[in-house]
Amino acid sequence: MSHIPQRKEKDCLNCGTVVQGHYCHECGQENVVPKETFWHMVTHFFNDITHFDGSFFTTTKDLLFKPGFLSKEYMSGKRVKYLHPVRMYVFTSAIFFLVFFGFFSGSDSVNINSNTDINGKERLKLIEKMEKEYANDESKKDIVFRLQVLKDTTKEISVADLPLLLKDFTALNITGEGKKYRSVAEYDSIQKTLPAGGKDGWFRSRIVRKEISLNIKFGSDPSAAAKKLGNSFLHKLPYLLFVSLPLFALILRLVYIRRKQFYFADHGIFTIHLYVFTFILLLAVFFLNSLESLTHLDFINYLIAALFIILIIYLYKAMRYFYGQRRLKTLAKLFLIFILSLVLMIILMFFFFIFSAFTL
Repeated sequence: MSHIPQRKEKDCLNCGTVVQGHYCHECGQENVVPKETFWHMVTHFFNDITHFDGSFFTTTKDLLFKPGFLSKEYMSGKRVKYLHPVRMYVFTSAIFFLVFFGFFSGSDSVNINSNTDINGKERLKLIEKMEKEYANDESKKDIVFRLQVLKDTTKEISVADLPLLLKDFTALNITGEGKKYRSVAEYDSIQKTLPAGGKDGWFRSRIVRKEISLNIKFGSDPSAAAKKLGNSFLHKLPYLLFVSLPLFALILRLVYIRRKQFYFADHGIFTIHLYVFTFILLLAVFFLNSLESLTHLDFINYLIAALFIILIIYLYKAMRYFYGQRRLKTLAKLFLIFILSLVLMIILMFFFFIFSAFTL
């Protein structure tokens, strides 16, 4: 209920029905004066997002201190006094990513210093690679010169020097084919000469073309390629998490497939509440990380580690309360969910990494 004065007239301004009480029983509109102050408009907007009139605090308190409770309440039909899970997800994710991109914004999101010297082990690996390449094809006389440079330990070699020493350097190297062509036109020309069975498929050809174009664009500056790609990937994290949400719910559905009383939507609600709790926990991590940077107190790092342990404990307790299974069975399923979720995130990160590369 808003704090705007109620109208003396009893006709609903929206549908014309005679109002009995504060709200119209036909359309639900509040019977208040239509003119409102700017402050009323701002508070009304915030109330609509958070239900700040009480449900926001109730929902947040129960979410933080009663793992699995909100999901069970929602499934049992007790929903009015709590903030809707989807609305809560939208609100907390918006706050989270505002803070997140405040921490990881601009060109400093991924910062690779191209003047950094490579260490001895990395140099030895490069030497071994070039020696194998020369052994397979001794006509490549330029390798001898590059080997001499690498073996001269009196000279430091930086990341910026690698494109000159590694002729096959490519900013994106998934198929390994991008380094073989000087241009996309050359690749397309060679593909046309191949028989139908020897040509690259649509997906592979798209990746090879991107490898070639990125190699041409960033071949002399690996740090620039890493920054561009890193920033592009970071800005797609909200989409990655949004896509992962129903997939995580699907994992829960498969793990608890014998629990027929739980529908996919129930697993989805549980997942939303878990994600919201994770967002809040990560906001605390960002705060502690900033505090550590300012104070340089070592014990803050232990607090950050403790928060991640709390997340695991929270998931266990939420699963046990919501699904109502024994401790050992819940622990076993927690471990299985952790493995499946890890595989899921690796797959999603790979595809979003490729997508990020294609948007450069």
